[in-house]
Amino acid sequence: MEWTRADGERLLRRQVDRSAGPARLTTVPARLRRLSDQEYATLRARLREAPEPADLKAVTKHLLAVLADRAPGHSVEVRVPPYAAVQCVPGVRHTRGTPPAVVETDAETWLALATGELSWSDAVADGRVRASGQRADLAPYLPLTAG
Repeated sequence: MEWTRADGERLLRRQVDRSAGPARLTTVPARLRRLSDQEYATLRARLREAPEPADLKAVTKHLLAVLADRAPGHSVEVRVPPYAAVQCVPGVRHTRGTPPAVVETDAETWLALATGELSWSDAVADGRVRASGQRADLAPYLPLTAG
């Protein structure tokens, strides 16, 4: 099921997740699109050679969608400005105002965390991640992919 705003923007999209066994439907924000394995590999290779903002944006949104799928919930908001934000991690559902836990970082740091190139504790200690709230520790969910 999809909802649309008055200006016609799609808010939600259902997608079939076949990455972990039997297919199951997940609902993700329409702005967060999981890439195919081939698309992801191609973009990661291009980012290593000559980083382009559009490629970084696509990979960032893909990895946020992967996090939302692996840690479903609404108690932590992970923000990677200016590209996207996602609510994840089981716990208290957040509906209005500032979430009970917030994690914010830049796209390059998010990519390094999600691929295991940077550990959560090192990123927090270096000030590359700002995390507040009880469930703001994403270490149990990272890395999302291998390099």
